[in-house]
Amino acid sequence: MAGADPGTSEARSYGRRASLLSIGVGLTGLITYLFFAIASHELSREEYGQVAVLWSAVFIVVSVLQRPVEQLLSRTVSEHLETGQSIARTVRVAATIQGAVAVAFLALAFALRDPIENGLLDGNETLYWIGVSAIAAYGVSYFARGYLAGSHRLTIYALLIISESVSRTAFPLAVALGIASGQDAVALGIVAAPTLSLIVVPFAFLRRAPRELQGAPGSTAAGAESAAAEPAASQPEGEFTLARGGGFAAAVFLIMLSEQTFLNAGPLLVKGSAGAAAAGFIFNVLMIARAPLQLFQAVSTSLLPHLTRLRSQGASDDFAASVRLTIAGIAGFAAVVALAMAIAGPELMQIAFGEKFTYERSDLLIVTAGMGLYLTAATLNQAALAQGQVRRAAACWIACAVAFVVWTALPLVEDEFHRVEIGYLGAAAALCALLYLIYRRPHPREEDTFAPGSPEETGLRLAAGDEGS
Repeated sequence: MAGADPGTSEARSYGRRASLLSIGVGLTGLITYLFFAIASHELSREEYGQVAVLWSAVFIVVSVLQRPVEQLLSRTVSEHLETGQSIARTVRVAATIQGAVAVAFLALAFALRDPIENGLLDGNETLYWIGVSAIAAYGVSYFARGYLAGSHRLTIYALLIISESVSRTAFPLAVALGIASGQDAVALGIVAAPTLSLIVVPFAFLRRAPRELQGAPGSTAAGAESAAAEPAASQPEGEFTLARGGGFAAAVFLIMLSEQTFLNAGPLLVKGSAGAAAAGFIFNVLMIARAPLQLFQAVSTSLLPHLTRLRSQGASDDFAASVRLTIAGIAGFAAVVALAMAIAGPELMQIAFGEKFTYERSDLLIVTAGMGLYLTAATLNQAALAQGQVRRAAACWIACAVAFVVWTALPLVEDEFHRVEIGYLGAAAALCALLYLIYRRPHPREEDTFAPGSPEETGLRLAAGDEGS
């Protein structure tokens, strides 16, 4: 009896690992939600608001500084392993770039310590050091993610992001149990998460890493065979630079940065105009959008490869049906959430986050509507990426994110909370409409199109799921 086809076996193995990643992302979102729910109960309004501001600032900076190298490392490691090449130079150069980024960030953070500590963080020295340390630690974490993604170690990747969220949530839980106390103990979870999560990384080096670093045949059998069959001149360049694949990576980076802006710019802007307690309040209101988005990441990470394969097979009817089915599910979910908010929204919010804040039903319904539109936009974004529309999609994201920030910063609506809520709803609606136009009228560029299982697909898939972590 003939043995199983190696390509089919590898595809099934990758599918199992990718499914575990989707489950891991969903669990990570739930555990991250618990971090804020417990912290909101245990801290005062001002203390919780400062933690929310710190979180928002950390993840915007991390998206700007750490994600580009992670994405390029992921793609380049995958490409080299497919052709049996050594990845030693790739790892060294990526580490050098990441190290330079860390040094530059630390120098800038020290130079701007006064406005950061006394302006953004209300003079809290401990939060300043936690924020600086967390951003530096995430540099190591995202480097590890890039390596794990590029070498298709999706099981270890899933364990890393789960351990990160568990480590983070353990700190407010310790406060709730009386083991620790105070704002500093809760905030330490933000820096402990990327640091403690790295304990799973050594498992990635136990077996295959030495072979891969040397480029030994067998790291990926199919890739090694194809590399041997091709003339040396036709093999991909071994050099890893930021310029390589820069256009594609830059477009993905803009999408990720825009997503962070949608989710985190509101609390930062409110902090500047109304203080830390107000920032904590609007952060909680936006959790109506953030929590479902974190759960949706599990769907999102699976949707992109599914749509990519349908497109590569020319199954346009199935492609459209998958998009419609996902959007229908989102609409049903948003309707259920809206009904719950209309009936008992303020009470549910106080159960989740404590009675320190009073929530208006109308505010919760506005954000719920924005959540439904945003998740629809995220679905259309995956469809556009599968169609090879990464640059056009990025332009839509950045335009809507900028419009959201400008609207929120200008006092066109007197109440700062309403400005954020209406801005979020309007920007989500605009993003949804623009991405729908792209989805309906694609104009793919060859360099934006990627094959199923390619490094580009892997990078986009992990980027889609990263907010949940």
